Amino acid sequence: MSVTIDITGLTHERIVFGPSPLAELGAALHALSEPGHHARLHGWVTSTSAGLKPELADRLHEAEFLWRSTRSDILLPPCPRETLAEELDDLDRMPDEQYVAAALEISCASQYDTGAPSPLVDDRSRERALELAAARGPRQSAFVRRMLADPPAVRAWIRRRLEDCDQAFFAETWQRVRVQLAADARHKTDLLRRKGLAEALAAVSSAVSLQETAQGAAVVVDKLMSGRTSAVGSGLTLLPTAFGWPHLFALHAPGWQPVVQYPVGSPEPSGGAPSVETVKLRLEAVAHPMRMRLCRSLARSPYTTGELADAYGISAPEVSRHLSVMRKAGLLTTRRRGRYVLHQLDVTLVARLGSDFLEGVLR
Repeated sequence: MSVTIDITGLTHERIVFGPSPLAELGAALHALSEPGHHARLHGWVTSTSAGLKPELADRLHEAEFLWRSTRSDILLPPCPRETLAEELDDLDRMPDEQYVAAALEISCASQYDTGAPSPLVDDRSRERALELAAARGPRQSAFVRRMLADPPAVRAWIRRRLEDCDQAFFAETWQRVRVQLAADARHKTDLLRRKGLAEALAAVSSAVSLQETAQGAAVVVDKLMSGRTSAVGSGLTLLPTAFGWPHLFALHAPGWQPVVQYPVGSPEPSGGAPSVETVKLRLEAVAHPMRMRLCRSLARSPYTTGELADAYGISAPEVSRHLSVMRKAGLLTTRRRGRYVLHQLDVTLVARLGSDFLEGVLR
């Protein structure tokens, strides 16, 4: 499972690394609304939340569907600017149909890859947006109704709220993190020019890679979802974020320039975080009742196939099949002692499995 971005024939000049104040504000608002995802930001979230005026906190709650469960595409600009005001000006120039469809994407997630028509012009899309918004509660339902009835007024309301956030807390925060993000973007750009795209993407995250075939090339973002888009004819933008970990966003909506927002300073283990497919294999390997019982022994001491067969009353070939599944998932270490082959569970790796799974889900 992954998001694949076709870059066949795309020149390096069309691949841009750069910090975005709007994207970073979106990441900060998400951290405020979902602090459980961002334990490393506990101090900042606590102090910022305590300092928000009740009226602003209440207003933000009305529009939090734009950044809480995922991130609306309007908050991931393809052309990063120096200031939040410039990026909000770019957003103001977006047609109402495109803006509303993107803003309500979270309520219509199942149609994200289809390029479904905007709720402003299509009755079925409108009904679906209202129905799904109603399931989120009366406040979101009322907000979506206002957006569909008077898009310019609601767009202006959203801009004012983002500007309020800038004044209340984000301007100071941005001054603190922008230096780090700009330095990261320069470093990735330098890698791209000197060593190529594969090296630059490897520095972004172990979950982002370059895939080259005889048919062309693609950037692959390892996620617990499937999607496909093309950067040919537009370009690819990669936005560093200090507030994003463990999330890795890949904007791949039809008709939009692809954007990837990646966390800087993420605490990946040595060798990189495992792929979603690897985590899936490991979960399946330990979920089987017999393999779970074998783990109990293998966690304590090295065992031969014959010893395990005798201990659990099953045949040696059956034990071998179970060990093969676990070995393929990378859960076992194996060493030879004379004519005996000893297997043992990699306890450190299994201890990480819970956090690896959570990181894969949140990625």
